[in-house]
Amino acid sequence: MTHTPREIVVTVALGLPAVLGAGVFAGFGPAAGLAGWWVLPALAVSALAALCCAFSTADQSRAYPDAGGGYGYVRAQLGVWPARMTASAHLLGRCAMAAAVAVMFGAYVVPDQPLAGALALVVATALLGAAGFRFTAGVSAAVSVVVLGVLALVVASAFSIAPVVSAGETGTVNELFGVAGLMFVAFTGFERITAPLRGEKPHPVAALKFAIPILIGLSFVVCVAVGAGVLRQLGSARLALSPAPLRDALVAADAAALVPLVQIAAAVAGVSVLHFVLASAHRTLTGLTEDGELPTRLKPAVLTFVVVAATAIAVVLLPLATALSVAACSTLFYYAFTNASARVLLQNDRTWPMRTACLGLGLSVLLAMSMPIPALLLSLAGLGVGTGLVSLSASLRRRGAARRQHTPRA
Repeated sequence: MTHTPREIVVTVALGLPAVLGAGVFAGFGPAAGLAGWWVLPALAVSALAALCCAFSTADQSRAYPDAGGGYGYVRAQLGVWPARMTASAHLLGRCAMAAAVAVMFGAYVVPDQPLAGALALVVATALLGAAGFRFTAGVSAAVSVVVLGVLALVVASAFSIAPVVSAGETGTVNELFGVAGLMFVAFTGFERITAPLRGEKPHPVAALKFAIPILIGLSFVVCVAVGAGVLRQLGSARLALSPAPLRDALVAADAAALVPLVQIAAAVAGVSVLHFVLASAHRTLTGLTEDGELPTRLKPAVLTFVVVAATAIAVVLLPLATALSVAACSTLFYYAFTNASARVLLQNDRTWPMRTACLGLGLSVLLAMSMPIPALLLSLAGLGVGTGLVSLSASLRRRGAARRQHTPRA
């Protein structure tokens, strides 16, 4: 099948609004606190890991078009228990990521009441999705233009004026892989094009061969430019303390007049990324329900409420840096399972070499295990608890079905 430049552009445009979110708007603060200027080379490691993971999910989505995302792929290839762990890691990562996006929105758009703004965004985005709103190619292109345009203004402003001498620098090269894991969240929206939701038209394989590297490559260039700009203007010490790095970089560069534009971009990016994150979590819960791992009587509205409630709890309990770290760590565990699953795909179902899945598996494990200890412990605990709860639910359903089968009818 041939591809056209238009198909590639449309595919990339659909993916960008799911990628440009909390990572580029807020991730550089926690990252700079860990590694300082080393966050910029760490982004290359993050992008490489994301590229391998994107290849794996694209291959598996083509092989199992009706599966519920990574959970469904792992269940089909590796079995029930790995699938339960995959689902748990994904749901924890999605809830933490949704919380990080919401907190980012609150810090930029409603700085006086950030918690209220964050909770309002979660509820409003969930209602928008429940009403049937979808990010079409046209809407996605408009979002991409707005966000990329504002980010370009931020970078230009940061490099147009000499910065004030920083009071000090933070971070070391020893945290290179930990920061690479943290900044992995700046690329994870690629499933918007590699594993479309049910009812969405899959993208041609020929177009994805170009669209995936372009999407990851463009995201990498944007992140490096923004990261270099805010680091230059604020320095790693000030950046590490900033809840809204892009806004503070503009103020430091004597470009405070542009702050409202950054707030608009943060709001647009927050809604678009959060919409995808909530839909992705909902898909995993739906897959668990359809496979009998959760009560089958759970309706879509109930599953939506579960996702929103879990996200709201995470917003209240987790600071931005912790939410981003847990989101990154849990998501990396999720992709470790999906890459392991992609390794055993048949050659006929494979577009990219098996070694890309092997590299993706190795990088996912390495980056996850290099994360800050609190995030790693929270992620492992959440994975264990989630897997246990799903297994308990499935066991209770089997026992209930067995009792009903052996109960004599009156």
